[in-house]
Amino acid sequence: MGATVEFQSNGSTASGYLAKPTTGSGPGVMVLQEWWGLVPQIKRVCDRLAEEGFVALAPDLYHGESASHTEMDKAGKLMSQLPQDRAARDMGGAIDFLLGHDAVQSNAVGVVGFCMGGALTLVIAAGQGPKIGASVSYYGAPPPGSAPDWSPLVAPVLVHAAEADSFFSPESMRELEASLKKMGKGVTFHYYPGKGHAFANEENALGTYDAEAAQQAWERTVEFFRKHLG
Repeated sequence: MGATVEFQSNGSTASGYLAKPTTGSGPGVMVLQEWWGLVPQIKRVCDRLAEEGFVALAPDLYHGESASHTEMDKAGKLMSQLPQDRAARDMGGAIDFLLGHDAVQSNAVGVVGFCMGGALTLVIAAGQGPKIGASVSYYGAPPPGSAPDWSPLVAPVLVHAAEADSFFSPESMRELEASLKKMGKGVTFHYYPGKGHAFANEENALGTYDAEAAQQAWERTVEFFRKHLG
């Protein structure tokens, strides 16, 4: 369904996987990878969004590198070595690409990310202000000591948090929820009892995949994007 595309990234170029609906057009959504990279599972997320009527683009933040779901050490190394400034440029370029694409009908784009991408989703939503129309994070958030300036955040936020998450603790998620609500931000947090990190990843690398919770989170995500992106 999708294809690799190139787009401008602050004077350079980046690439990503673009999937469009059979109708040919729809609201734009950027999909942000887990620490594995732009792997087939993330491309399937784009394809599923296209089936729901969205134009979905997953930028390749690792620029051709990736780790299989059995290579956790490699994935951790790729994530730790990711140049944050380059990632920010690539995400900004992907957003501008979507906003300028003939198939995209929305005036702002949605963003959805998983794990590392979930944290980046919230960071880019704050940094890009009105260009983001809705932001969805799956079990990921900026560490408490490295939170962005939340003041430019205008997009409504949906967070899927795992209550048995060993990477992003539910306590830190609840603190973030309280902090953002205190600032007057439009946030909705769903906590999934007994579910572990990456419960929505069908590759099940951590042994935590839960089909029922994954489907519930997906339906909530699609409904959220339809409500806020059209």
